[in-house]
Amino acid sequence: MLLGCARRTIERRGLIERGMRVLVACSGGPDSAALLGCLARLAPELGFAVEAASVDHGLRAGAAADVDIAARQAAQVGVTFHRLVVEVAQGPSLQAQARDARYAALLALAAQLRAQRVAVGHTRDDQAETVLLRLLRGAGVRGLGAVSPHRSDGVIRPLIDCDRATVHAFAETHFAEIARDPSNTNPRFERIWVREQLLPVLAARDPAVVQHLAQLSDDAREHTQVVDFA
Repeated sequence: MLLGCARRTIERRGLIERGMRVLVACSGGPDSAALLGCLARLAPELGFAVEAASVDHGLRAGAAADVDIAARQAAQVGVTFHRLVVEVAQGPSLQAQARDARYAALLALAAQLRAQRVAVGHTRDDQAETVLLRLLRGAGVRGLGAVSPHRSDGVIRPLIDCDRATVHAFAETHFAEIARDPSNTNPRFERIWVREQLLPVLAARDPAVVQHLAQLSDDAREHTQVVDFA
């Protein structure tokens, strides 16, 4: 089921062309493990090459161990693995700084490898959460476009149309080891509040709320592109 979803996303959204090299960003967690497993299986069929990389920010105990897990996941599916280390200065917006440093390191490695794409493991649930976060912050139509499936710098999200439950089930089925980031359950983060408190309330009224929010993001990006073109 997940392979079919990822294949349709790649083809419908034009994420990867034959002959390309794709660098998969791996944290060792379930989303990126599923992404790695999917792309390793789809690569021969769709005609692209895959390598993997994990970034150690050095911000919490256990980060290096998570990179070790990601390395073993890559070895399991026969994909070349690269270990990256970045330094992030302590201060405000630490998570944003870490994210920026991570993407910079991945894109720099992709350039060295002549990889035209950097794949990351955001799911449809991540998209829905981002739309709600943008709404709560008063975003306009452009902001509601949220997470782009295909960024201009080559970052792609092949799992963006796949639900989190299916993604995690695939990872648990195919990999013996999965890293667990404690920040993904920390209620002090606004995204976790949206995930654990707000979305369940909305889903009780509309079981398809995640799908509807994800579609809203697609519609917002399409509208923005039309306005920009005009």
